[in-house]
Amino acid sequence: MSQYQPPVTLSPRMLALVADISEQVGRLSALRDAAMTPQLRRGNRIRTIQASLAIENNTLNVEQVTAVLEGKQVLGLPREILEVRNAFATYEAMPGWKPAVRDDLLRAHALLMQGLIDYAGVYRSGGVGIYRGERLLHMAPPASRVGQLVDELLGWLGRTDLHPLIASCVFHYEFEFIHPFADGNGRMGRLWQTLILSQWRPVLAYLPVETVIREQQDDYYGALLAADQAGEATLFVEFMLQALQQALAESAQSDQVGDQVSDQVARLLALLKRSPALRAGELMQQLGLAHRPTFRNNYLNPALAAGLLEMTDPASPRSPVQKYRLTQRGQAVATKA
Repeated sequence: MSQYQPPVTLSPRMLALVADISEQVGRLSALRDAAMTPQLRRGNRIRTIQASLAIENNTLNVEQVTAVLEGKQVLGLPREILEVRNAFATYEAMPGWKPAVRDDLLRAHALLMQGLIDYAGVYRSGGVGIYRGERLLHMAPPASRVGQLVDELLGWLGRTDLHPLIASCVFHYEFEFIHPFADGNGRMGRLWQTLILSQWRPVLAYLPVETVIREQQDDYYGALLAADQAGEATLFVEFMLQALQQALAESAQSDQVGDQVSDQVARLLALLKRSPALRAGELMQQLGLAHRPTFRNNYLNPALAAGLLEMTDPASPRSPVQKYRLTQRGQAVATKA
């Protein structure tokens, strides 16, 4: 009986991306072995969870996700709050799992989807597809084939000699193609790719590549569709490698070494050092910014995720009078900056 081999072509672009990513990971690993503080790990994990859930239409922002994980009251849908808590617990449990073990895959899904669907940790019993709005992008194989297909995929993962960067992307695509669960397949595919990568290089457990996917969500689904149409994973692998490359580049630009911060966050901290608490609009005005997404992505969200800022009214994150102030750690960093 022949062993399953997912169809994929090793393209020149793919190999070039692997070489560049490997070099970046080497630099990042050397830097973060000494500099990756618990606060930075937690901040990156919060960004990962928020972005992965946002892809699945969860509306909670980084501030709200942070507040949920700190046990603070948040005005949000109970389902969305439970999604955040489940996702954090699942990512925290990730080091105890082996990527090629079926029981670990099922346990992860059970934890991720506990209280959200009736059969968490159990393969689906009916048909399911990938939709983008009202448009069907992919109809998954029938439920009767799911167990065999997953076992074949995990068997391949356990014996493949492909570079882990490529193997993780191939697995991600094949997992989404099978769509083994009634719900949670997207976030599981991204989680399991992170698990595979983290066992190659531990620093990748905290790389928020999901933030890049969230920003390029149409391209993400487009790559899945293009790979389906091509009958092999190559185009999706190239997309995911590009996303990993970008996430690493962004991480290098904004990485904190000890108490150092990116130039954007340093400006924000310096501003709040002079003014105890300001609204988002006031911060943007004093920073000379007009584009709200730029402010949130490059200034506010990284500072919140790193525990340098906090909301004055965390129970009402969307309050029109919401203000932001330095935390104790933020004050210490602002003083040294």
